[in-house]
Amino acid sequence: MLAHSVPPGYRRPKKPEPKIDANHDWIVEVLKSDMNMPCKQRHSAKMIWDRLREKHNFDGGYTVVKEAVAELKFLKQEVFVPLSHSPDEAQMGFGHALVNFDEELKKRPFFVISLA
Repeated sequence: MLAHSVPPGYRRPKKPEPKIDANHDWIVEVLKSDMNMPCKQRHSAKMIWDRLREKHNFDGGYTVVKEAVAELKFLKQEVFVPLSHSPDEAQMGFGHALVNFDEELKKRPFFVISLA
C-alpha cells in the first residue's frame, strides 16, 4: 500500500476458463445428432457427462455439464403463436400490467381485443 499514492482499490482476479468450454463443440454435436432419434434414445446430461469422463478424460463436475446441456436445449427451442384469423373472428386476451399512477406503480388488469 505504501507504494501507491492512492489506494488501488479492489482488483478481481481472473476466473479460470470453465473446463466444459473445451468440450462445448462435442456436446453440441451430440445434441444435434439426437434430434433425429426417438425421445427415449436421446442423451441425457448424465449420459453426456459419463461419456465425457470415459472418452475425453473430463474431470469436471456433473453440474457444469447439466447446466451446459440445459442452456443448449433451451437455445434451440423455437416457440411462436400464429396471429392470424379470418375477418369474421376476433382474438382477445386478459392480463395484468404495472401502471404509473401518481408516481406509484400499481398492478392493473387489462383486456385486449384484436379485430381483423
